[in-house]
Amino acid sequence: MDDLGPVAWPPAPIRTERLVLRASEARDRSAFVELLASPEVHTYLGGPRARAELERELPEVPARWPGGFVVELDGAMIGQILLRRAGEQHRPAARGKADLGYLFMPRAWGCGYAFEACVAALVWFDGVLPGEPVVLATQTANTGSMRLAAKLGFAEVERFWAWDAEQWLGMRSPERLPGGRGE
Repeated sequence: MDDLGPVAWPPAPIRTERLVLRASEARDRSAFVELLASPEVHTYLGGPRARAELERELPEVPARWPGGFVVELDGAMIGQILLRRAGEQHRPAARGKADLGYLFMPRAWGCGYAFEACVAALVWFDGVLPGEPVVLATQTANTGSMRLAAKLGFAEVERFWAWDAEQWLGMRSPERLPGGRGE
């Protein structure tokens, strides 16, 4: 997030049954290029970026900022989780709240990794900033992302039209986290 307040970053790596969530490292650069250049990953995100452009522009250690986690499986990056503060460019219902985003390599789809990683990131978030709601936006056409949002306990706040497609905005309260407190 742009503003984590007094939260120290990066935290110690977060370990789940199968994954590690950690800050990015130089060894992740080629995986970031692959992720950001993937047409499949960016089907609902305005399209991929050009690989040559990414090779030129990505820093040696890409995406290293508070709230950005690399998702690692067996020592290799398979995705990214982002928790950042929704700013003025976001919908009024989202502004100022934590915004959850995620990108995973196509080879990691359908294995439950996104759910496992998002739950771990949300449990961490609830521990460092208790009581804060989290929002998530996705295209309604992205059925996989819509299923994940529901499974994570996000409830619809609104639907709206942007980027030539219907978008969905959901919100989650900390007590609604599957696999977290109270479950």
